[in-house]
Amino acid sequence: MNLAQEGKAISLEDSLDMILHQGLASGRAFALWRKPNSRTLHFILDDRQVSNRVDLSLENLGPGFIVHPFADQDDRKAYFIHADQHLSFSLDESFCAEDLPDEVTSLSVSLSQKARKAAIAQLLDQQLQELKEKSLPREDKVNFIRLVKLGIHAISQGSLEKIVPARTKTLPLPEFFDLGKTLSQLLQTYPFSFIHFFHLPRIGTWLGASPESLIETRGDYFYTMSVAGTQAAQGDNPLKSAAWTQKEIEEQALVSRYIVDCFKTIRLREYEEQGPRTILAGNLLHLRSDFKVNTKTTGFSNLGSVMLALLHPTSAVCGMPRNAAQAFLKAEEGFDRSFYAGFLGPVHIENETCLYVNLRTASLHPKQAILYAGAGVTADSDPEKEWEETELKCKIIGKFIQNPDA
Repeated sequence: MNLAQEGKAISLEDSLDMILHQGLASGRAFALWRKPNSRTLHFILDDRQVSNRVDLSLENLGPGFIVHPFADQDDRKAYFIHADQHLSFSLDESFCAEDLPDEVTSLSVSLSQKARKAAIAQLLDQQLQELKEKSLPREDKVNFIRLVKLGIHAISQGSLEKIVPARTKTLPLPEFFDLGKTLSQLLQTYPFSFIHFFHLPRIGTWLGASPESLIETRGDYFYTMSVAGTQAAQGDNPLKSAAWTQKEIEEQALVSRYIVDCFKTIRLREYEEQGPRTILAGNLLHLRSDFKVNTKTTGFSNLGSVMLALLHPTSAVCGMPRNAAQAFLKAEEGFDRSFYAGFLGPVHIENETCLYVNLRTASLHPKQAILYAGAGVTADSDPEKEWEETELKCKIIGKFIQNPDA
């Protein structure tokens, strides 16, 4: 049945299927996302044949979506998906297929839902088969516990204040993995997270629900935040019943102090700080403080690019001091984080740039998905509890990949 001709309202999942079909069938780079506390979904498609890489000078970029790995590459460039085609629509409004652009509906609107989903699964599998092969990281608990203990020892010796070791968890993809349903469920389940999916042909295909903004620029204002400390959300009102330990409070304070130190480094003294406060991200609670700067009155028109260089990777995903923490992770962690704990997000889309730390995320591979999670380790850390924390973080995305009906 042709929905455009019938004028029938279509569901969020159906519209996602149409968009995914268009993106994957094009063979080009594309991204779709929804910002936290927003009801607008965005989709962009790059018309270029090859994935593009750009310098990290945000002010000089056009509209698009930027993706940067955890570790800097030699040339310090990021992948950039140009918004040659841009579609946005409200998640609060029902709409018809005819409301979507012709280039989105022409490929898939005449297909039945079942046929469209089968086509998406086949296209996705073809694209994943073209990914560059990488050795899979070690995932055993023993290795992660060893890593945490090494971190605690380094902290006790005074070489580190904090370290954030990470691990992976591999899940088999269902035989007919329903990407549209998974993204639809993420959008509905996690309204306060940055929900995203991006595809860079032969480079990587990722989805996620990040709770942490890295930087934002809107008009004359710059924003950033410090997020740390983790506990499971419990009870009918978890925000009010949360109780934080001294270890968690100090962990979050370290991240806030690092942001303030960055401001001092560039001699910026006029900023607003609010928090810390408890926030809900999926089934987890975190402590968060917010920072705001008027770039016009302070004379920092390029503050976004300046702070991006200073903040990434943040102490919340790497550790402190940053250089020592990076060296520790490079020597001991034992796997390439790739885009996990890097940053990503829209640039100059509707006059805003909003970059997020790539957390609560998964990379898709032939017949499997790799989940990523880390834990903030301080002198008071319990290795077993740090492992349990990573298990909770993996479930945020994993439960929808392993069991789309969860």
